[in-house]
Amino acid sequence: MASRRPAPTAAFRCTECGWTTAKWVGRCGECQQWGTVVEASAQTGITASVTPVTPTRSARPITQIDPRETPRRTSGVGEFDRVLGGGIVPGAAILLSGEPGVGKSTLLLEVAAQSARAGRRVLYVSAEESLSQVRLHAERTGALHDELYLASETDLATTLGHVDDVRPDLLIVDSVQTVSSSLIDGAAGQPSQVREVASTLIRVAKERDLPVVLVGHVTKDGQVAGPRILEHLVDVVCHFEGDRQTSLRFVRALKNRFGATDEVGCFDMAGDGITEVPDPSALFLSNRPSEPGTCVTVALEGRRALPVEVQALTLHTSAPNPRRIVSGVDGARVAMVLAVLEKRAGIKLSDQDVYVSTVGGVRLTEPAADLAIALAIASAATERPNPAKLAAIGELSLSGEIRRVTQHDQRRSEAARLGYRAVIDAGAGTLRDALAQRARHHAPRPDDRPDF
Repeated sequence: MASRRPAPTAAFRCTECGWTTAKWVGRCGECQQWGTVVEASAQTGITASVTPVTPTRSARPITQIDPRETPRRTSGVGEFDRVLGGGIVPGAAILLSGEPGVGKSTLLLEVAAQSARAGRRVLYVSAEESLSQVRLHAERTGALHDELYLASETDLATTLGHVDDVRPDLLIVDSVQTVSSSLIDGAAGQPSQVREVASTLIRVAKERDLPVVLVGHVTKDGQVAGPRILEHLVDVVCHFEGDRQTSLRFVRALKNRFGATDEVGCFDMAGDGITEVPDPSALFLSNRPSEPGTCVTVALEGRRALPVEVQALTLHTSAPNPRRIVSGVDGARVAMVLAVLEKRAGIKLSDQDVYVSTVGGVRLTEPAADLAIALAIASAATERPNPAKLAAIGELSLSGEIRRVTQHDQRRSEAARLGYRAVIDAGAGTLRDALAQRARHHAPRPDDRPDF
């Protein structure tokens, strides 16, 4: 009888999830991370047993801990403080990610300059640019101050030496993917290097109550590059986003241990730097009189209510497949709105090319804009403008019913603050009733035609 062949031993292990394999692969078959599979004999951070050690500081009841021991400090940029929950907490580790060229370095140079003007020493470590390049950037944006120290380093140990020498009140590292440690094999940016650099900087931040801001690269799909554990290690994860065709930029908190994650900071990117936009309402509205094919809705960006103008254009076509071109809105929802308009409101659009866009480059993804899109298309199809001070808020169902949306009262309050005297919402009932209500708000003219 032939002897059974012994099962192959696991010679390689993933340092992220512990997945094992008999041969080396570049990508883990379990967590799909690249460059994390090493020899099982290599150090993976997993030990058989741990010997208890007497703690140097005993545990205390949570009721005896004074929250005033870690007061928030303003960064000098109000919109950034809004996203962070009121300011920077001492010892906090903040990760700021964003696409290349969106303005991450410009924003952090402004934060560094404002903190320096407030009397706090800031160390800005650039691992991607030379000192002269950072100086030129800071000079162009007006971010020069004697308390702002610069260092161009890619080695982790040297960076820690700069921290000991300067003793800053705020540390900014740009970026965490370009700094490497000599204690870890591999080039900068690999998961093992990113994990080591981030964990070391976070440990220094906690030990010294030194807030640290790390700049993170993103992948093609917009995710933070490197191991997923990077987002778990830090206290706050912020994403800096914006369309390169417009100057508007948003900072969103994806994770925040010290505040809410539904706040959004608005900025305007100009040639001489970045400025705050505390009231961005006027950015998404056109200044021209009301014309056919326009309607205003109130969208939510985090906790902030923003009025956004939706524009529509319809053109008669003899093509068998009319064109449906959208910009700033969801094409699938526009197609659904067109079907509801034709079926429930009797507006024929099957022989029309339809173009729908937003003003200011903002993108509407929530269903609360359905009613405004429908009224804009109906206005364009009938060549009758909506009233100038009319706003529409509501989600459309396939039956033509208008449904109430989240934060409805806040949206109406923002519309009233901006002078919109009439608001069409779920109280209208159906789309057909909303079109009739729109006609009642409209000042009649002798040559007026019916809505549909």
